[in-house]
Amino acid sequence: MAGALEHIKVLDLSRVLAGPYCTMILGDLGAEIIKVEAPGGSDDTRKWGPPFQNDVSAYYLCANRNKKSITVDLKSRDGIETIKKLVNESDVILHNFKSGTMDRFGLDYQTLAKINPGIVYCSITGFGETGPYQAMPGYDFIIQAMSGLMSITGDMQSGPQKLGVAITDILTGLYACIGIQGALLERTVSGKGQKLDLSLYDSAVSSLVNIGSNYLMSGKIPTALGNHHANIVPYQTFQTSDGQMVIAVGNDKQFKALCTILEQPEVAEDKRFRTNSDRVENREVLIPLLQEVFQKQPTASWQTKCQKNGIPCGPIQNIEEVTNDPQLQAREMFIDCEHPTAGKVKMIGSPLKLSRTPVQYKHHPPDAGEHTKEILARYTK
Repeated sequence: MAGALEHIKVLDLSRVLAGPYCTMILGDLGAEIIKVEAPGGSDDTRKWGPPFQNDVSAYYLCANRNKKSITVDLKSRDGIETIKKLVNESDVILHNFKSGTMDRFGLDYQTLAKINPGIVYCSITGFGETGPYQAMPGYDFIIQAMSGLMSITGDMQSGPQKLGVAITDILTGLYACIGIQGALLERTVSGKGQKLDLSLYDSAVSSLVNIGSNYLMSGKIPTALGNHHANIVPYQTFQTSDGQMVIAVGNDKQFKALCTILEQPEVAEDKRFRTNSDRVENREVLIPLLQEVFQKQPTASWQTKCQKNGIPCGPIQNIEEVTNDPQLQAREMFIDCEHPTAGKVKMIGSPLKLSRTPVQYKHHPPDAGEHTKEILARYTK
């Protein structure tokens, strides 16, 4: 069965996470992805670990399936000519070099668009290719700090905290994937490609969503609320008799139902808590009342009661518990992959569920240069 992007060829000059994550998604959807590295392999994540399995890094595996790998020396004239030949046969080229690097290689958009006017050229940098920060290197941790994300993560005791994954890389990879597909759709009308200028900084700021909007409207600088929500109460973690769980009450009807299962119906009628706005204003009074009741029974008991009454809730699970979750197993979110060096490895699957053109896992994350002869023989004659 053909993939949704079966007809698309992508030349991927990126490394680490944002770019490779984007091209892995495109590859899952059926696009042919040609991963380009320097001789010997230049994707730093190949060496990031432990853990390793037969010297193959778990980090590298997470973002590089459904690709073929070639090695090209971009510091040589022959290497540049090879890339230009591949561009002529490609629909998309993506890179995450520092701003100006592709220009120095002679692989800037203007040059490549003359070779292939239909090429969709995606640049991913830390801060974008315009503005006073364009020459600065951008890493996820730095971007989380500068974007405001860390200032609203954690609580007053912990101080600013980063998220547990490189979220700005993931967000930028997703935005790049969206932008590339948008440009490819537009090309069917105009016949022309275009350049996309993606930055981690822009992507991180876009993810501020309601918290950013709150500030723009009120002028009040948001503070870190830990596991509380800025606009909804109760929407947070609660301690139970045997652990912790999350309650996410989204409206007044749900709050009334919650008070009923807590055997505290009078709380829902208290004028301080009747509406969500009231509860936000009086959260310091309400939350201790609820916490006192939650800690009397185990998580499973509360989860059963909440689910029966339509109250969103869930236990806080560790990663082992997540991998054993029957819902995720039913959704095929963990897959096995045979790798020529690492052997059998487990990977996180794709969340994309398409009815007619489902994602497919055709290729293992490639060893460096594994397909150089095959690709060059096919596309650079």
